[in-house]
Amino acid sequence: MKGIKTTNPIAVGDKVVYDPVPGDNTGLISKIFPRYNYIIRKATKLSKLSQIIAANIDHAFLIVTLAEPRTSTGFIDRFLITAEAYHIPASLVFNKIDIYNDEMLAMLKTLSGIYENAGYPCLEVSAIRGDNIDQLITQMKDRISLFSGHSGVGKSALINTVQPELKLKTKPISEAHKKGIHTTTFAEMIPLTFGGFIVDTPGIKEFGLYDLEKGTLAERYPEMRALMHACKYYNCTHVHEPGCAVIEAVENGDISESRYQNYLGIIHSDDFTT
Repeated sequence: MKGIKTTNPIAVGDKVVYDPVPGDNTGLISKIFPRYNYIIRKATKLSKLSQIIAANIDHAFLIVTLAEPRTSTGFIDRFLITAEAYHIPASLVFNKIDIYNDEMLAMLKTLSGIYENAGYPCLEVSAIRGDNIDQLITQMKDRISLFSGHSGVGKSALINTVQPELKLKTKPISEAHKKGIHTTTFAEMIPLTFGGFIVDTPGIKEFGLYDLEKGTLAERYPEMRALMHACKYYNCTHVHEPGCAVIEAVENGDISESRYQNYLGIIHSDDFTT
């Protein structure tokens, strides 16, 4: 426990050494092996502490919905920044396409285009109808996969569709607030019959960035990272400098305006240590 500064000293996905307790179906953990990656966020009520959502992940799936509840691009970008920081491949899974009208489907197409252009695979699914679930299973096979997102986006419903015999508890969206109600209360790693594991996590309301520096934020945006060495100044912040290749790409439409505005919002936020 010495030196641990997270709210949870042990996370789902950790590899540990434990000593069985004689006569009891429990054990005492004596060692945590180094993690090769993890998804971490700032603890909501204890701003100086952090929470490790899961460790040693092969792929992170952020479950996104455009309504009931709505997932903001700010939330999406913060999650993806953290995945980039710890070298975790990530995808966006747009769920509940069965309830989308023509306007929302057009919005979905635009949003998918933005993130695919940035380098993130996007999949459109319906846990209710089963749309494209076979493609999701193919991506999860023989991997340790993380499902994350707001409460109510359908993480547990999707897992039930992928692995029906699990029969995870689900709840309807709150009619009063059009937001999700917590059904998963703790993170759990579940073995899959087709190979691999799924880490089901409680819904996340906010995603506070932890242990990042302003000077490296642009490196967590793949589309910015590809251009930043073309900037006039080596220490360009991509905010106001002349000869900035990133700003030029935004003006030319090669980098999404919404992604760039979220970048500026984070740069001017209080998320950073320095």
